[in-house]
Amino acid sequence: MPDDRPAPTDGLFRISMVCTGNICRSPMAEVVMRDLVKRGGLDDRIAVTSAGTGDWHVGEQADPRTLDSLARRGYDGHAHRARQFDPQWFDDLDLVVVLDRSHERVLRDWAKTDADRSKIRLLSSFDPDSGGVADVPDPYYSDSAMFDRVLATIESSCRALFGQLEPALRHRPGTGIQNPAPTTPGA
Repeated sequence: MPDDRPAPTDGLFRISMVCTGNICRSPMAEVVMRDLVKRGGLDDRIAVTSAGTGDWHVGEQADPRTLDSLARRGYDGHAHRARQFDPQWFDDLDLVVVLDRSHERVLRDWAKTDADRSKIRLLSSFDPDSGGVADVPDPYYSDSAMFDRVLATIESSCRALFGQLEPALRHRPGTGIQNPAPTTPGA
């Protein structure tokens, strides 16, 4: 079986976006963040992956509604294949971005050290315009309109996260930065 671990590459700041099954929210966040990184000219400094806390959909494409929502906004998510987060990945990641507090609890339980736990952040915590809403809602049991609303939320939060990472990574050789601080109080 191939090693699914995010590839540790010297000089890259490694981010993993995590939701429940890795077919709705985290693939959206991965695709959006990768697009921001590429358009920002930092694809040689930031690597973005995604995973789920559960193994129900391992190997599957993103939910068709996810793919449709992404396509309506000009993104392509067809290369995505779901996978489950492996706690051993903490060693190779700089930032683990979770989409809601249930994912945060699971990953904090899986983390073996305080250093690993310090890598875990809620996506919405980076967005000052999130209105203090901690969780990105799960659209799985909803309609395509909800997928579009969730994608808009993810885009806003990813732009805010990229806005925090970009200055530090653009002006430094290697990564040299620790976890960016959330911008919302109490996050």
